Amino acid sequence: MASAYCSKLVRAGRSIIGGLNNNVTGTSSGVLTQEMHSHMQQQVRTFIQMRTTLKVVDNSGAKKVMCIQALKGRKGARLGDVIVASVKAAHTGGKVKKGDVHYAVVVRAAMPKGRCDGSEVKFDDNAVVLINKQGEPIGTRVFGPVPHELRKKKHLKILSLAEHIV
Repeated sequence: MASAYCSKLVRAGRSIIGGLNNNVTGTSSGVLTQEMHSHMQQQVRTFIQMRTTLKVVDNSGAKKVMCIQALKGRKGARLGDVIVASVKAAHTGGKVKKGDVHYAVVVRAAMPKGRCDGSEVKFDDNAVVLINKQGEPIGTRVFGPVPHELRKKKHLKILSLAEHIV
């Protein structure tokens, strides 16, 4: 009697473990697992919105900023849009300090942006250049590629400081 009861518990334990491992009972829900895994690998590219952390690509002294507000558009900011950002990390001895609030121009965005010729441009990261209230850059250099769409948005000074225009 005790041995029969024990074997039922072992069978129940194996079926529970097999449901988790998928190799004891022979059930194959591996396809579902692969679909969920591939979906997790694809990151959804969206607008730059409130609380988005961005990299600073000028020599103003800031390393990372967080978007407080996108000034144009209800959904968020795209390439060339101006945002209000708070400095989250800064170099010592820079022009800006941690906690300062500045305007910034989005110069690289992970969300694809279509061009007139049918091509689209997107970057690996989200990056900004800090500007003052008059729209002039705080730093004197801009690192990395910058899209030529900034010309339409009247950010010519940033384009002149950039190393590479895409």
